[in-house]
Amino acid sequence: MAKKQIRVQIFPDGQIKADVIGIKGKSCTDYIEILEQLLDAETIDSEYTDEYYETEQVEIQQQDVNQIKTREGGV
Repeated sequence: MAKKQIRVQIFPDGQIKADVIGIKGKSCTDYIEILEQLLDAETIDSEYTDEYYETEQVEIQQQDVNQIKTREGGV
């Protein structure tokens, strides 16, 4: 699994550039509002990387739970 990270660059003129790396699909855009709040900034331009158009595979584990009912109807 790729390492997930956000790279933030702050330039001498005050401009801020942020790159989301290792986060596939539209979920990368969830970080825009968080970054705006943390940096006290406003997004004026945005470009999508190739990862935006990819899907992230998520592994789901299912656990079976068996319940035993007593004659009184409780568990």
